[in-house]
Amino acid sequence: MIKDITIGQYFPGDTIIHRLDPRVKLISVFLFIISLFFVKNFYPYIFVLGYILTIVYLSKIPIKYILKGLKPLIFIISITFFINLFMTKGEILFYIGPLVVTKEGLSQAVFMAIRLIFLVTGTSLLTLTTSPIALTDGIESLLSPLKSIGLPAHELAMMMTIALRFIPTLLEETDKIMKAQMARGADFESGNIINRAKSLVPLLVPLFINAFRRADELATAMEARCYRGGDNRTRLNELRFKRIDIAALGAITLFFGAIISTRFI
Repeated sequence: MIKDITIGQYFPGDTIIHRLDPRVKLISVFLFIISLFFVKNFYPYIFVLGYILTIVYLSKIPIKYILKGLKPLIFIISITFFINLFMTKGEILFYIGPLVVTKEGLSQAVFMAIRLIFLVTGTSLLTLTTSPIALTDGIESLLSPLKSIGLPAHELAMMMTIALRFIPTLLEETDKIMKAQMARGADFESGNIINRAKSLVPLLVPLFINAFRRADELATAMEARCYRGGDNRTRLNELRFKRIDIAALGAITLFFGAIISTRFI
């Protein structure tokens, strides 16, 4: 299950999506998230699905790899589904014991589950098609206008990127610790949810120790290379908008603008 988490991982490639300016991809993800929360019925989701499938096709990321990233979220999606299914009042369809299933509840449950799936899938495509360095440069560039009011744009971009980059690293560390504990007789799979949660407590101490150790090693490596943040820092590859970036940004803005406008129709 831990290996199935794809958030923060980078899928190398040389496709048109991989070559897009990271600022374009960041803006598109921002518009994507906003548009999802403006959708009020199922029909716009058809176009959102088409957008996601188009990006997946152009980026040449296997569909199985995308779906694998949803497996760890099945529990959260299920909880969201059942909360909306049983907690929404309306026209009664049938009873499940003391629980009431309404027509509006069923519609809302499916609607929210689809929204959550699209949200995770769409945002994960950003890290899958953008290297950590490009992602840092893109975030810093978008935040740079706020430097005039004292916002540390580079430091914020660096922290966000390191946090994303550490997700797969910590997951790998967790998997190694779990296997080591299982070799010593630990059981993480039997029992109910509460017992399973309690069995994971012994993992926290070595996991936090390894996380702090890696953070200290990273800080030492950056200091050894005389890293000084954004002060007079140059880049090997400067970010410049190309024609394809401008065209993609315009098309994406119009597309999601049309989806958002369905809210007011």
